[in-house]
Amino acid sequence: MAELVLPRPASKPTAGPADERFWEIVEADFRRMVDQHPIVATYVGLHGADDKLDDATRDGVVQEIDDAHRLESELEAIEPNELSESVRFERELALHNVRRALFDMEVHRVWERRSTAMDAVGDALFSIFARDFAPLKDRLASLTSRLEAAPAFIEQHKTRATAPQVRLWQELEIESGSQMPYLFSEIKAAGHGVLDERAQARLDRAVETASAAVVAYVDVIKAKMGSTVEDWALGSAAYDRLVSLRAFEGLDASQILEIGQDQLALNKAARAVDARRIDPTADERTVVERVKANHPKDFDEALAAYKDAMMRARAHIIEHGIATMPPGEQITVMPTPEYLRTVVPFAAYFEPPKFDKHPSGIYIVTPSVRDDPNAMREHYYASISNTSVHEAYPGHHLQLSAAVAHPSIVRLLVDAPEFVEGWGMYSEQMMREQGFDDGPDFLLAMHTDAIWRACRIILDVRMHRGEMSVEQATALLIEHTGFEHANAQAEVFRYTYTPTYQLSYLLGKVLLLQLRADEQRRLGDRFSLKHFHDTLMNNGSLPISFHRRLLAAAAGGRG
Repeated sequence: MAELVLPRPASKPTAGPADERFWEIVEADFRRMVDQHPIVATYVGLHGADDKLDDATRDGVVQEIDDAHRLESELEAIEPNELSESVRFERELALHNVRRALFDMEVHRVWERRSTAMDAVGDALFSIFARDFAPLKDRLASLTSRLEAAPAFIEQHKTRATAPQVRLWQELEIESGSQMPYLFSEIKAAGHGVLDERAQARLDRAVETASAAVVAYVDVIKAKMGSTVEDWALGSAAYDRLVSLRAFEGLDASQILEIGQDQLALNKAARAVDARRIDPTADERTVVERVKANHPKDFDEALAAYKDAMMRARAHIIEHGIATMPPGEQITVMPTPEYLRTVVPFAAYFEPPKFDKHPSGIYIVTPSVRDDPNAMREHYYASISNTSVHEAYPGHHLQLSAAVAHPSIVRLLVDAPEFVEGWGMYSEQMMREQGFDDGPDFLLAMHTDAIWRACRIILDVRMHRGEMSVEQATALLIEHTGFEHANAQAEVFRYTYTPTYQLSYLLGKVLLLQLRADEQRRLGDRFSLKHFHDTLMNNGSLPISFHRRLLAAAAGGRG
């Protein structure tokens, strides 16, 4: 993709002699990445290889590790004092990115201990099918090609499994495989009335062949379940190292665990107050059940309620001057695809592709997990409002729509869920502070969700230190949140392979509230909530410690 012209932020305050060299290194590595990973290219809005799939072999991952080490060495070789102040910051961020990636590939090594072909195939198809960046006929042609390539791609994935496979993770892959035909069928059905007879016949054959490959793949995994292992925890030493790499404002794992325990107690106390405000004569559990019982009659009605809450929140932001809407931002709300429902038991968001002509975010909502008959209880109206604030306005959609507009390729690749997910949780509280859906039932839902996220901190740390099993974690989550068992279990399954991600939600909120308080103290009467929000959003999805440095630099300090 050598013809790709990449944006580049201006050097500030003046260019340094090594600025050009830095950007050449970063841009060359980005071009390499999208050349070698068509799925990633599609995800960021580069569609020249939408008909292709990645090299999914073990050798491909080994090459990726070598490339990351090369990038790290090239970045380390640049003298910081030869860079402008702004590019020096980008270099530190780029090193943060590559070291995080190397930890995942070399230390955590999920890629060789968990079969993930279904996730990769699903992502490769969904990112084309769900986005309308091109006419459906053209996208179906690309989908047909990717479906034709799927059997070989699945075979390549098998070469990664040189280490013992984790039983729980293999069970998740088997379940994903059982759901994949739903996605294939949706794609096949979409061709009718759009494709001509020959193109439809080709798509039908591709679906049939890919479906057979998935069945065979799942059968192989099932046949090898006897040789799987139970051990999925990262371990204390590696977990501590990962926490350090995440740049959590100097916090270590024990301090983060303490924050989680404190937040659990604080939010449980706050929810008790909310319940008394709703009905001082009833016990808290009865009130919570009453609030959860106020839900739409079916999922179609629920999806409409999610859309309504989202748009009401957007209007409130504009009316009250809470944040600026990025030009042309767009969002689509849709049910979670079948193949994702076991790992996304509630809702999720996919950010706008940076390079699409008309970038649009996707907000997915899960109807149920394993057709749970009690699923509608999780789609109660107060929770719908809170989730829509978190996922859409001013949460993920607004923040990420602003972030992708930043010209830095380095910032596009940052892994900082404590800011992204923390922003979503911060938005929940901030919007109540600003008068949006601030009645006691909505506050009860917000504090219920915060209890869930406090549990995530505790479970993230304790599970990956080897102190808690899946069964114990599921029981704890149900005890404190009242989740239906299927939803709680699906949550905990995801925690097993995403260390430090789940704790990022509430920890990020705590860090953002502290950052806001520090800015309010510094600026006094000059503090503007809208300016604070716009500054954070427009600077990209950075670790909060990096955001703090930018704010300090803007105030005349050293970044």
